[in-house]
Formats: sequence, structure tokens, C-alpha cells
Amino acid sequence: MPLARPGIDPETVRRIEQATGRLATQSVARMDESLAWFRELPSDQRSWVTLVVQAGLQSYVEWLRSPDDVLRLTGEVFATAPQAMARSVNLQQTVELVRQSIEVAEDHLPLLAGPGDVDIVREELLRFSREIAFAAARVYATAAENRGSWDERLEALVINSLVSGAAVGDPLPSQLAALGWHDAGPIVAVVGSAPDDPAEAALAAVHTLARRIGKDAMAGVHADRLVVVIGGITDAEEAATQLLPAFGDGPVVVGPIAADLAEAGAVTRAALSGLRAAPAWPAAPRPIQADALLPERALAGDPEARAQLVDDIYRPLIEAGGSLIETVTAFLDAGGALEATARELFVHANTVRYRLRRVADICGETPTDARGALTLRVALVLGRLETVG
Repeated sequence: MPLARPGIDPETVRRIEQATGRLATQSVARMDESLAWFRELPSDQRSWVTLVVQAGLQSYVEWLRSPDDVLRLTGEVFATAPQAMARSVNLQQTVELVRQSIEVAEDHLPLLAGPGDVDIVREELLRFSREIAFAAARVYATAAENRGSWDERLEALVINSLVSGAAVGDPLPSQLAALGWHDAGPIVAVVGSAPDDPAEAALAAVHTLARRIGKDAMAGVHADRLVVVIGGITDAEEAATQLLPAFGDGPVVVGPIAADLAEAGAVTRAALSGLRAAPAWPAAPRPIQADALLPERALAGDPEARAQLVDDIYRPLIEAGGSLIETVTAFLDAGGALEATARELFVHANTVRYRLRRVADICGETPTDARGALTLRVALVLGRLETVG
């Protein structure tokens, strides 16, 4: 039989070892009685806790026999449970579980000790419980470090999929859940130049700002671009404005709001397309909506922007009647002069005004506004080219 710690009767150690199974059962019973959250754990996670308690008591027995190998003995306690336990049961809860187990041990171990061993058994239990607490802290610190690295890799994978246009597919909801997103809700992508800081600092700044506004966010640095995807958005431009400090100099573009995860890739591509086209509008506000850059995006070769201009502007005007297309064309050709347009069409100037208001009501672009005129001009050109094709 292995020798016990000097001063402890080996028979005391033997009786404690024989009682470890019973003490573990009593400890778990006490947890079940006093901890509501423990009662709600799934059966597999409750079994993990039972294994940890049993390992802890056995480690205490080994402690009494081999007090010199403190780190190995206490470390083995938590090695019996899967790493997933650190994500299911938090550190505060683990401390409570340890406290419950130690209380049961304090109640029963002295009864197993010989008359001369009671005090030393209690003293060693106190020292052992301190080491167990340190071991738990080390386990959770390591788990947090590993999870942080894993989260960074997963976040980079998701962002890379959205940027590259690769099909993320069904795993995206589970990936977001793994990243701690509470409720994805409407999603928006915000893109701009990456700051001069290291990528890690830039991503940390994004997450700090996102937490400040109470939103879930993913971020990635691709070449010189910072890509941010935010969930639970109701006002995309407001959210982007609050994230501006995380970006470097230059344009910051906000994609359309995606109703669900299936559209996340599309809105990210729209935002990136807007960022590529933004230099063509030097006076663009910051941040700027990707849809406000439709003319520049179309001229830069974005097929989705071209299709959107035709579908949202050209076709509705055609369907509304030939007079509107004729009027807006004449107005643009006349350089925005009402009287010249009226003379060209042989109508009164008030008729031109009425038709131009109809144009704005139908397609959302105002011909008398410089940006509206540009958007209408490009939409008309693209629509006619599509008709000819």
C-alpha cells in the first residue's frame, strides 16, 4: 500500500478512498437540491459534473499520499470532463460546484479519519480546495484563450466567404451562434479602408464599438479593406456612423439591409461594389449607401447595379406611359431647363413640372436634382441598350 502523508494513518486514507463514490453521489445530490441551474443541465453535462467530483475526491486521496505533485493532481480533476464543459458551465458556476463538493467533504471526511487524523484531514482539505480553485481558473483561462483563437478563425472564415461570394449555405446560422450572436435579425455590411493599425487592433476596435451600441458584429481585414457585418439592424446608416472611428481614411459604404442570413452575401457584395465605385463621386457623404452609388457601380461594370437601375427606374417609367420617358429625356437633353423642355414637347411648362414629379414618385429619383438626373440618365441608357440587345 502506498505510504500516506507523514502524520496520517494509512487506514484513514484507505477509508476515504473507499468512500469517494458515495461522497460524489452525495455531492451531486446536494447540487441538485440547492442549485436550480444545475437541475436544468442536460443529462450528459450532469454526468460530466459527477465525473469531475469523483476525480476530485480521488485526487484528494492521491494528495494525501503524494503531496509534492500538486499541479498534476489538481489538473487531472478537470481533465475528466470534455472541453465543452467550460462553455456549458461558467467559472462562477464551477466555483459553486466546487464549494458544494467541499462542504460535503467537510461534513463526512472527519468521520472517516482516525482519532488523531481529524485535524490534519481538515487542514489538507482546505489546502487542496485552494489548489482546485486555482486549477479551475487555469482551465477557464485556457478555454477562453483557445475559444478566442477559434472565434477569430471562424469569424475570418465567414467574412472571407461573404467577400469572395462563396456559398456559405446552411452553416451560417450555426456559425453565427457559435460566435455568440444572440439574434441575427436584419443584417447590414459596412466596408471601407482599413486603418493603419495592425489588423488585430482594427478588429478589436470594431468589436468594442459594436458592444457599445449593443449589436453583434463580425469583421475582417482583406488587403486594405475593413469589412464589418452587423446584426439586429433597424437603421443601417446610423449604425455605420457609429462604427466610423474603426475605419481608415476614405469612403465608407453601407450595403442594403438583408432581411435574413440568406441575403448576407448579396448585401456584402453590394457594399464592396460601392466601395470600388466611390472614388468616382469625390463629394459623396461618409458613410454612403451602396444604392446611392448605383450609377458609379454600373459604370464600373457591376451587373447587379445595372440590373437594379433597369428594374427599378427604366421599366417602371416605361410601364407608366411613353410621355414620362419622353419628358425626362427631353428635360435631361435640355440641361434641366423647364421652358426649353416645354417648347421641345409643345406642352406648357406646368405640364413638364407635373410629369417630372410623376417620374420622382414612380422611381424615387428627382430629375431636377443633380444626382437624380445622373441616375436617371444612366438608367435610361442601360434600359435602351437592354432593349436593343
